[in-house]
Amino acid sequence: MHISIIGAGYVGLVTGACLAELGHEVVIMDIDESRVEKLQRGIIPIHEPGLSRLIEKNALDGRLDFTTSLEEAVKASDIHFICVWTPPLPDGRADLTAVESVAKNLGEIFSRLTPPKPIVVTKSTVPVGTGARIREFIGQSYHEPFAVISNPEFLREGQAVADMMRPDRIVIGGDDEEAVAKVSSLYDAIQAPRILTDLPTAEMIKYAANAFLATKISFINEVANVCELVGADIDMVKEGIGSDPRIGKAFLYAGLGYGGSCFPKDVRALQQFSNHHGYDFKLLKSVIEVNEQQRQLFIDKLRRHLKDLAGKEILVLGLAFKANTDDVRESAAIDIIRRLQAQGAKIRAYDSLALLTAQKVLDGDIKYVGHPHDGAKGAHAIIIATEWPDFKDLDWPYIRSQVANPLVVDGRNLLDAKLLRELGFTYEGVGRK
Repeated sequence: MHISIIGAGYVGLVTGACLAELGHEVVIMDIDESRVEKLQRGIIPIHEPGLSRLIEKNALDGRLDFTTSLEEAVKASDIHFICVWTPPLPDGRADLTAVESVAKNLGEIFSRLTPPKPIVVTKSTVPVGTGARIREFIGQSYHEPFAVISNPEFLREGQAVADMMRPDRIVIGGDDEEAVAKVSSLYDAIQAPRILTDLPTAEMIKYAANAFLATKISFINEVANVCELVGADIDMVKEGIGSDPRIGKAFLYAGLGYGGSCFPKDVRALQQFSNHHGYDFKLLKSVIEVNEQQRQLFIDKLRRHLKDLAGKEILVLGLAFKANTDDVRESAAIDIIRRLQAQGAKIRAYDSLALLTAQKVLDGDIKYVGHPHDGAKGAHAIIIATEWPDFKDLDWPYIRSQVANPLVVDGRNLLDAKLLRELGFTYEGVGRK
């Protein structure tokens, strides 16, 4: 099958590379000339395990190409995936400017090329009703038959290639049975349950899935906060409730709350378009409130030990919103650093992958270190803000000899509390005894 991918961002690159790996002819289009030029030279702009190998392999085999010309991409393809970014607006709604622009441009190009019943697929996360708007925008210029399909992605950063090639389910929504079947056939080489439904239902599935997972995270953080008050251990509580198959252990990790490019914006967007349609989604209000509260409770723990944070040297370990990525969008670590800066703390920071991306969004006098040990000397507190496994294996006896104050506040419950206390650290986790 001949496929165009519109948008060479995270979703577009993973989707395009994996579809090429499945044997399809794929061209990825982006308006960013610098990004496309780098991709053509084999330079991948994002960190995602396995992605670079797939792009290199399929580009060499001639199944994957890159362009800045939308018309060129459309001319070479039968199915067109919209994979552009839908960032949040200040009020929480999804910004559909890029999606609408692509739809209008597709309509104009279709009218010039008159392709035989093109299929437009939304891979971007978009509010319910966006597919219908895309149909309207295309239809302003193109009056021949075409189809609009929703095929939401369920990609986890750090595991996106595996998620694309071995998904839990494949969701395809549309009112054109022939187009739905054609999009479904793209994944014939993948063994996974197919959920074939209508357009708005497919769009809703994506938002509902992310909102539910965010709810699990906020719930376990609330339980962890109560555990601290009553002397219970959240790790064992998680084990106890997660062993129930109706609940499951996934996303029951107490800490600094959810972040990243999806959960925060999707939860807010679902709340906003629910309000727009006349429904007050009270549960999501609480989910958002708990997530924001969790960061302040973390700062409060530091203040209990250090009193005044002004002038204190704080070593922050981890800047990415999660391990195995360099993505700092909506990162709890970035939020924590800004809150600490506002109270006059002096920040030292380390991350395995995200030092460069963090420097683009953080302001102020921050000392970025090349290794955690380099930031330990004279530190008044050490914060674990991202769950990088390597932090477990640091030379904690050496770090203990270097710090000015042996305080570790573990926002990810990553470290061995008993070991650190035996070394003479004051250790604080989230919901741990």
